[in-house]
Amino acid sequence: MPFAETSTGAFERPDALETLIERADAPVARFSLLDDMIVERGDKSDWELLHDLHYKAENLPIGPRFWKLTLFGETIGVLVTANPKGLLKERHLVFPHMKPGRETKTTNTYRYVFVNQNFRVISRFVVDTMYRGIGAGYRMMNLVARMEGLTYMEIQSSMSKFNLFGQKAGFRFVRPLNANKYEIGMKFFRKNFQASPQDYQALVDELNAHPPAQRDALLQLCKDHYYRHSALEKTGNNRDKGQDRVNAMSVETIIKGIQQITLASPMYGVFVNPDKGRSVPQRLPLTAFDAQKPTEKLHV
Repeated sequence: MPFAETSTGAFERPDALETLIERADAPVARFSLLDDMIVERGDKSDWELLHDLHYKAENLPIGPRFWKLTLFGETIGVLVTANPKGLLKERHLVFPHMKPGRETKTTNTYRYVFVNQNFRVISRFVVDTMYRGIGAGYRMMNLVARMEGLTYMEIQSSMSKFNLFGQKAGFRFVRPLNANKYEIGMKFFRKNFQASPQDYQALVDELNAHPPAQRDALLQLCKDHYYRHSALEKTGNNRDKGQDRVNAMSVETIIKGIQQITLASPMYGVFVNPDKGRSVPQRLPLTAFDAQKPTEKLHV
């Protein structure tokens, strides 16, 4: 896929990206109510309506913007975009010239300005369970990536290894990388547990099987480790809560948290907006996706 030069001189690298999935023209079964679904601006109340269906229900990202999918005026899907991370190793595989090097404070600051002016990230996305599996998700992702109006839309999603919704929406993905804290986390597990780091229940059972004093000491060690290495606890709504929030967590939550920062390997995908600089309506029928290929200019 050809890529344009950015203002930083960075070029996208097709060799760093995985397969692009495009729609086939062969006739397929189609959910008739797709014709009545609308993608448009939403607000926090739309997220609150459906957020319990999302595994990250508690917190919102930094700089959220809300988009909703409606059917006959009822919200049946919500997509939340957010400010992107300033530094991201997966992004640097695709945009190698954005990777930090020998820089001044000014150029380092400019990188963050450039990222915020050209990138958004899909942070939360949930569709009502009644309307899953009909193709609404990838259609909405594609349209929102256009309607946001920036050059690039990013996503980091573990589910993209199992469900090709991102690829169908026109996103290109790099190969999964180990989590940033993989080596540190694996060393912690091997030092303090006999159970496999991947076996959640075995880790919980092993910790709980210790005598009370030893159990409490190991649990506190786990909490200290998790807080020290978890970016989640130092950003968003959690950033002002300190370690008190972590100290109140259960054994199960702490083990799950350490596994997440150690073993998670979400796939990084990027969508290049073909409609950048064009006037795109802020309210579109969901089926507007079907009028062109996922990476072509919108036919409106």
